[in-house]
Amino acid sequence: MNKLQAMEVFVQVVDCGSFTRAADMLQMPKATVSTLVQSLETALSAKLLHRTTRQVTVTSDGAAYYEHCVRILSDVRDAEESLSRHRLSPSGRLRVDSPTGLSSEILIPALPGFFERYPDITLELGSTDRVVDLVEEGIDCAVRGGELYDTSLIARRVGVINFVTCAAPSYVERYGMPLHPRDLERHRCVNYFSTKTGKITNWDFSRDDERIEVALPGTIALNDSNSYVKAGLAGLGVITMTDYLLTEYLATGRMVRLLPEWRSDPLPVHIVYPQNRHLSAKVRVFVEWVSELFASHPHLRLQPADSAAPGAPRPPGAFQLGQGV
Repeated sequence: MNKLQAMEVFVQVVDCGSFTRAADMLQMPKATVSTLVQSLETALSAKLLHRTTRQVTVTSDGAAYYEHCVRILSDVRDAEESLSRHRLSPSGRLRVDSPTGLSSEILIPALPGFFERYPDITLELGSTDRVVDLVEEGIDCAVRGGELYDTSLIARRVGVINFVTCAAPSYVERYGMPLHPRDLERHRCVNYFSTKTGKITNWDFSRDDERIEVALPGTIALNDSNSYVKAGLAGLGVITMTDYLLTEYLATGRMVRLLPEWRSDPLPVHIVYPQNRHLSAKVRVFVEWVSELFASHPHLRLQPADSAAPGAPRPPGAFQLGQGV
């Protein structure tokens, strides 16, 4: 039995809570995963996991052993990277998750430069407007917009997201131009609902010392940023969306900016990763690359603290933990 391999498999089973998911994450047969864990238990003369047909849970001995395994595996990877060319040229599979808007408009167009710099990395980029469980789904790191509430994750702030309220010219021609946020209560608005709670997000607007937060009427609610923009382009209603997704449409006249004197609260953007995971060279260089990418982007770079809007509920179009941005 390869003890280090068995320890790595055991840690993955605990993280996933399932032999099947662990096997998928490790790209190994389920039978091999099960055999390695059983061999580890035999060698230790201790039961590490409780197995039922519905779930796998860790025993008290298993929990203590898990903590030791995480530290040992981290130390081994540190030692390997300190003596290996991978510190300068990291390689292997890197699994990342990002909201659909950020993936399609920001990350993917810039990836040729990333692969020129790190040609030995194989990237698996998940693009979804739902909150994924990094540990359970075997994700190395994620780009997320919004306030972070999961204290089990380590986060690095890399940028900020700003918003624009607008509508298609056809909509404005039919329903008129709102002059105040309260006017939107008599308009049609494209709403957003959370994939996690199903709740429709309120709209917020600020101007000088005045702040308005309101639920607005609409005939459609969506939970995907790209679909949200398409609904606005189709004239289905007023939208508030990240400015980098709307720049082209505003410049070409396909969208008309509304309420230009008002702003919606900006949101921070973070890269997050599990705190019990070794930050490998490939994750480290990806985090640095994203930080550089955002720092050079006119719509996403961090602004001075005194220019940031007060923290408050999220506007439609950018949602908790990176959804819809």
